[in-house]
Amino acid sequence: QVQLVESGGGLVQAGGSLRLSCAASGRTFSSYDMGWFRQAPGKERGEREFAAAISTGGSSTYYADSVKGRFTTPRDNAKNTVYLQMNSLTPEDTAVYYCAAKRKSGSYYYIQRYDYWGQGTQVTVSS
Repeated sequence: QVQLVESGGGLVQAGGSLRLSCAASGRTFSSYDMGWFRQAPGKERGEREFAAAISTGGSSTYYADSVKGRFTTPRDNAKNTVYLQMNSLTPEDTAVYYCAAKRKSGSYYYIQRYDYWGQGTQVTVSS
């Protein structure tokens, strides 16, 4: 069992930056691939959009085209934490951001592949 808690969301102006953190409980954090998804206003859970992911050891990262070059997702296994560094934010990035953990091999891009989810943190980008 893994419990995930996101933090770091807030209100920022367009062009600004935020860093989200996702702290995990348990001693098996390093065995989970970690992903970040976002749910825009008015969208349902099943419409959460993949944003970024990182493999267990951190050697591989994956990004949606919409965030590539602006977002990075490092992890610190010693601290049981994964981060989402978001730069050059635009109003289109406004969403609730969720971190998620998966043990299954395979695609990082689909919500169905993930076993555990955090409660989400709101990011609002003003124009």
